Amino acid sequence: MFGFRKPNINDGLEIYKNTPGAVLVDVRTKDEFNMGRIPGSVNVPLNKLSQLEQYASKDTPVFVYCLNGARAGRALKRLQRKGYSRVVSLGGVKGYSGSVENGRG
Repeated sequence: MFGFRKPNINDGLEIYKNTPGAVLVDVRTKDEFNMGRIPGSVNVPLNKLSQLEQYASKDTPVFVYCLNGARAGRALKRLQRKGYSRVVSLGGVKGYSGSVENGRG
């Protein structure tokens, strides 16, 4: 029997770190982002994805994450429809085992 395997954010972050020019995007709300984010990530909430153009062109490798993975999945689909060709959903930060940064950034 085949099952659905959620993305492993820790494995995905290793790929992100080894992808030249990649951008790490947290699609949670500003308040969620400020409470704790993965170092190096930028905040572009799901409802403001049009602002991604400040950080990435449509051919830039973009890695998105959220809290549980649902918003990251929606962001992936929306960005693909907007013409972003190199988007990866990392899933949710709840599965992240590294350090987080707090506060604005």
